[in-house]
Amino acid sequence: MQARAEDAGLPHSISCQTFRATGITAYLENGGTVENAQAIATHESPRTTKLYDRRSDRISLDEVERILI
Repeated sequence: MQARAEDAGLPHSISCQTFRATGITAYLENGGTVENAQAIATHESPRTTKLYDRRSDRISLDEVERILI
């Protein structure tokens, strides 16, 4: 995986879990449910699926502009 990522110019730290998180996050951003994402990912617990949800990692410019100095 790392060799192919490097060949594609992607960071060496990329892994299968990176793609799993990307897929789950994209699915949820497009209106999918955690329950269906859980089934697709074959997770036994929704807690595990939520660990891969990266939607909260993104901070919009509007949020950053709330910082007033």
